[in-house]
Amino acid sequence: MAPNQVAWIAVDWGTSAVRAWAMDGGDRVLADASSAEGMGTLEPSGFEAALIRLVSDWLPATGAPPVPVFACGMVGARQGWREAQYRDVPCPPLGPEVTRITPEDRRFTFTILPGLAQKRPADVMRGEETQIAGYLAMRPGFDGVIALPGTHTKWAHVSAGEVVSFQTCMTGEMFALLADRSVLRHSVQAETIDLDAFRAAVADTLSDPQKLAARLFGIRAEALLSGLQAGSARARLSGLLIGLELAATRPYWLGQDVVLIGAPRLSALYREALAAQGATAEILDVTAMTLGGLAVARRLEQGKTE
Repeated sequence: MAPNQVAWIAVDWGTSAVRAWAMDGGDRVLADASSAEGMGTLEPSGFEAALIRLVSDWLPATGAPPVPVFACGMVGARQGWREAQYRDVPCPPLGPEVTRITPEDRRFTFTILPGLAQKRPADVMRGEETQIAGYLAMRPGFDGVIALPGTHTKWAHVSAGEVVSFQTCMTGEMFALLADRSVLRHSVQAETIDLDAFRAAVADTLSDPQKLAARLFGIRAEALLSGLQAGSARARLSGLLIGLELAATRPYWLGQDVVLIGAPRLSALYREALAAQGATAEILDVTAMTLGGLAVARRLEQGKTE
């Protein structure tokens, strides 16, 4: 691939990793790259060098027109390259408000997409709004709920092309902390997951969420006393936490068809949990939605300059 084939570069910059894609003029992927230099590993002064290490082969020769880079995610956080102010909901997931950086390396320009903010109840998102925009570009008439499973899962009510409201649950982070740093770490180290145990645990917390703390320790106790297998223990931990999340977000999914945008394995668990409650869910590819949203941002920027 020659650099002159690259019309623009798409970047999703998270806390622990960064992914980039070389795109042609038709928004098709020419190449991709990733690294572990996420926002959490960098000072603001280090972002430009980290990006160049990742995409240097895609940049034009010195003196040629710069290639535009569009980025979403934690690169625009307060601890990122530069803070991109939030846009208040209700609003479209993307808009004309962006943050532009003039890099020292003039072979590229850099545009950061802002996140979304909700005043009451207080909530924020960065990156997920781009995935929502990618979905709406594919299905512009959508009216319903989009859930984005991850470290901090988002539930968004979308109507008339706008994010009306959203709610964040720290389920993924809680799972990681409990699985890796609590007493449960001795019981849940498994690659496989017992779906029957998972479904039972979801139902358990949905019916009695106030018993969560006791149910969690029960995982360790049963492993010690009854030989609870690691795959079942891990499934129970996941099910208890996702069940608690579904109890908290019931107004979003009850009676709704839900769209899930996230990692395939995690999204499949959410679909299982929702199906057990009579809610249907469709899983969409998170990379495709991210690229679709970044392409929307590029077109919005092109429209402002034409």
